[in-house]
Order: sequence, then structure tokens, then C-alpha cells
Amino acid sequence: MDGGADEETTVRKSLVDWKNLGRVAGASAAVVTVLQAGTATVALRTGRRDYADGVWGPGLAAVAITVALVGKGDVVRRWSLAAGVTGWAARLDWQMTKRLRRSDSEDARYTEFLEGASTFGVINKVFVAQGLSQLLVAAPIQLAAASRLPKSGRKVLFPIGLGVMAAGAVIEALADHQKTVFKQQQAERDEKDKSSDEKRSTERDILDTGLWGWSRHPNYFGDSVVWDGAFLAAAASAPGLLTVPAPGLMSYLLIFATGAKRTERRMADRPGYRGYQDRVAFFIPRRPKRTDR
Repeated sequence: MDGGADEETTVRKSLVDWKNLGRVAGASAAVVTVLQAGTATVALRTGRRDYADGVWGPGLAAVAITVALVGKGDVVRRWSLAAGVTGWAARLDWQMTKRLRRSDSEDARYTEFLEGASTFGVINKVFVAQGLSQLLVAAPIQLAAASRLPKSGRKVLFPIGLGVMAAGAVIEALADHQKTVFKQQQAERDEKDKSSDEKRSTERDILDTGLWGWSRHPNYFGDSVVWDGAFLAAAASAPGLLTVPAPGLMSYLLIFATGAKRTERRMADRPGYRGYQDRVAFFIPRRPKRTDR
């Protein structure tokens, strides 16, 4: 009995090439360091610390591609994950870059967060913190790149994980598209209201249709699902379970650090938002509640 257990443990451990994992981790750290240092230089020189937003997706994509090149694990898995992360990052970066270009001033979130911070403080609070977050969030991808798939039924977690990633990416993209369309329609209504005596309805400032009628933050929810899927794909190799803090960190960032909670505070005083909060789930989608209005 003991001998069989020892053999099983040896086989499970052998799924990971630990020496190769060290090279994968080192290459990931090098790529993230170069990208964050370059972005920090431009951001500090121009006074646009919010440029950090523009390197979040590309940094994760760069890690995914780098580890696919350096890794010696299952070739289909490491390149499938690289393709999935790169596709997700390309769409996100297109959206982020468009937002950054539209504004000539720094995002108020950064100005508020970094008020009074020295140059050293800004580097640590924004760029070092973001770089470390990228490495931790990408931990499942790094481990998968240096791991073989098992012969057991557990390997089904790999295609399931890819499917979950795809579903999350679709949810996020659809939510962002619905938000863009809503803002365009809102701008058209505002323009029309200027040329009429009709009183503007502030109720129209709240997007509560489509996915936004099931979750107040469906784009952030979809984003978190993408990285839940990456974790599942890595967990097909038993040691991949050790990276479970990675999707947890991503969810924390999306909810508490830079995403949902911050948005809620900014929207709290907007007319109609309290009612929206009563009707619609905060993060995980569910059927909206009926309320008397």
C-alpha cells in the first residue's frame, strides 16, 4: 500500500519539470520588469500615471507568449493558453488605449490614489505592485507551461478550462459592447434634449438592460471567469491546484482594488442608482428582482 502511494506521488510530481519551471518564472519576471519599467518611464515623464492601465493586458499576454516559448510542458496546452490570453488582452488593450487617448488628463482615480506620493512611492504603488500582480495572476499559465498533462481523466480539466476562458471573454466583450452602445445612445439623447424643451430624465443615466440587468459589473465578472478558466486548464496537472490563489487575486483586484467597489462609490449619488442596486446583483449574475417603482 505504502509503495503504491509513493509511486503515485512520484508520478504526480514528475508532471512538472521544476528546473524548466524556474526558467519559465525567471523569463516571466524579466518580461514584466521590462514592460513595467518602460511604462513607468513614459508615465512619469508625461504625468499620466494612468498609462499603467494600458500595460495590464499586454503584460499578461507577453508572459503567456514567453512561457509558451520557454516552457517544455504540453505543447498544445501552453500555446492554447497563450492564444487565449493574447486574444483577451488584445481586445482589452484596444479598449483601454481608446479610453486613454480620448482624455488629455490623468484618470481621477490615479490622481486621488497617488496624491502626495513621491516618485519612488508612485513606482512602488503602481508599477511594482502591478508587475507583481501580473506574475501572480499568470502563475497557472507559468506552471502549465512547464507541466505535462496526466494520463488520467483529470486531463479533461484542460479543455474545460479553455471553454470557461472563452465563455468569460464573450461575457466581458458583450458587456463592454453593450456599455459602449448605451453611452452612444445617451450622448445622442443628450444632444436631442438640448434642442427641445423636454425635461431630461436622469433615470436614463443607468444601464440596466442586457447583461447589465443581471449583474451591475458583468464586464468585471467576465474578466474573472477568464482567469478561473486558466486556473482550471493548469489544474489538469495536479500541482496546478497550488496556483488557486491566482484567480482569487484577480477576483480581488476586479472587485475591491480597481474595479467594482470603486465604481459603486463613484456611482452612489447618481439618480436611480440606489434602485438599480436593489434590483440587480452586484457581481455574479442572477435574475433581477422585481421592485415597485
